Amino acid sequence: MKVETTRSAAAVRLQHAVGFRPHGGDPVAQLGPLAAAALDRGERVAVALAPATRDALDAHLGGAAALVALTAADDAEGVSAQTTATHWALELRALTATPAGPVTVLTEHLDHLDGADGRFWTELDAALNVALADLPVRLTCSYPELAVHQEILDGARRNHPLLLVDGQLQRNPAHRHPREVLTERPAPAPPLLGPPDVQVPFSAWRLHEVRAAVERALAGSDCPQERIEDVVLAVNEVATNAVEHGTPDAQLSLWTGGRGLLCEIDDAGVLRDPLPGLQAPHPSDPRGRGVWIARQLCDSLHVWTDGRGTHVRMRATP
Repeated sequence: MKVETTRSAAAVRLQHAVGFRPHGGDPVAQLGPLAAAALDRGERVAVALAPATRDALDAHLGGAAALVALTAADDAEGVSAQTTATHWALELRALTATPAGPVTVLTEHLDHLDGADGRFWTELDAALNVALADLPVRLTCSYPELAVHQEILDGARRNHPLLLVDGQLQRNPAHRHPREVLTERPAPAPPLLGPPDVQVPFSAWRLHEVRAAVERALAGSDCPQERIEDVVLAVNEVATNAVEHGTPDAQLSLWTGGRGLLCEIDDAGVLRDPLPGLQAPHPSDPRGRGVWIARQLCDSLHVWTDGRGTHVRMRATP
């Protein structure tokens, strides 16, 4: 697979706004005028909305708009905001590359993604600020004024540079840099897994054992050879990062099953960047491509840290 590692040389163009709607308020009343204005400008409109909201928005627009649905945030091993941001960045990069130019994106808070404490939303908005930073995207997120978790509202206030108030955008004085936000509120760990099928301790001198273990795990599966090579490359990039930037010794764990290969790499190092690999490195950057490449090649990739060190969980399907 060819992996493009360049990014646009244009100035940062993302416009990321939040609008708080009254309890029980209709998100279409808030987002509908934005969609209509975008269509009048000749822009594409992409959405990440509940099915009922999307249908209502389509009706509000007279059924004439071809709304683009972004990939839903869903994963059997735990929803990852980092993976969602990666998918949306890939899809929006393709949309903004067309002659139509800028894209308007409309999203809403969905209760079923809250998790135990609502940190999914804090992580998602912070990750989008990094992953979409160089794209001509007008992104507006609709949140309720009241939420089960206070973290949801606090995160929304810190992550959005702009506020939507009475249909107008204004500067948000509470906005913070995304990495500052996630340093204060680290990414949540995914659900615990059972004992792995394979475990391989490794160092920089034993990376060949990591590659061999992944190849053996995929041998006899439905994966074509090209896909096997992609997965081996992805795991090798993350494993190399672990022993170069983490600690001299790390561990690979593998789980195989019906949903493809699940891989986890653990080291005892400190995670310096809470959002690694979300933006393609500049061609002049000598390093920093490993995690970004792995994110492009895997179906999901989630990085988190705790008292034991830094952890990366990846899933790859045929």
